[in-house]
Amino acid sequence: MKKDFILNTKLTENQAAIFYLGQEGILLKYHEQYLLIDPYLSDYVDRHCSTETLKWIRRYPAPIDPKELDFIDYVLCTHDHYDHCDPYTLQAIARAGAHTVFLAPKPITSVLCSYGIPEDRIQGVTADTRIELGEFGLLPIPAAHEELHKDENGDYKELGYKVFLDRLSLYHAGDCCIYDGLAKRLMGIDVLMAPVNGRGYYKLREDIIGNMTVEEAILLARETHAGLLIPMHYDLYQVNCINPAFFVDSLFSINPSQPFHMFTPGERYILSW
Repeated sequence: MKKDFILNTKLTENQAAIFYLGQEGILLKYHEQYLLIDPYLSDYVDRHCSTETLKWIRRYPAPIDPKELDFIDYVLCTHDHYDHCDPYTLQAIARAGAHTVFLAPKPITSVLCSYGIPEDRIQGVTADTRIELGEFGLLPIPAAHEELHKDENGDYKELGYKVFLDRLSLYHAGDCCIYDGLAKRLMGIDVLMAPVNGRGYYKLREDIIGNMTVEEAILLARETHAGLLIPMHYDLYQVNCINPAFFVDSLFSINPSQPFHMFTPGERYILSW
């Protein structure tokens, strides 16, 4: 995927484009503004997180060089794990685009500062407080990874984001498990983007904190009457992914009428309303 592929994507007033960057990296284009969520476009995890018992190896290269992303208006990070808040990627974007604003849960804004991102370009956000970002409306939602975590000020350390585009609503869960009240917050969502790599004892023993299972994501989509379900976090690392065929098989067993889309790295998807 090249920069021109994104910039030259033509949209009507009632369209938005989603570009998939891998893991949970989502780039939204709407009215010639660009919002990027959880970009991980390096091999930082491979270099710094592998152990004697667990080897992190990317299964495919990043679909775009972060140095090309000089046009991004807003970057959202859901939490401070390196595949969602990657120093290499965020530093490259900050150097490339002098106007880019970086948003993250308040408790982790210091992490972005430690990466060398100027403090005046970082904005901390809190759950249930809506803000306007140009053409995008943004409502942070608490995320349970695997549980809900707050800092000493009562602010959630992990968030998902509801994004509003005119009459269209999207939800990017970040890393998240189901918790009481989540479905109520998401009722009637148009696009539900949820992690599906699951969790378990042996993953947690290796400090791999888990997410929704495939079944839970499908049931959440059914309960919230989601218009479109997009699975995430299933393809980048062999030690923490699932076979996409299992997702499809489960969906057709549990709720065959649910619209869904599974991305390949660098793919573009046009939303219309």
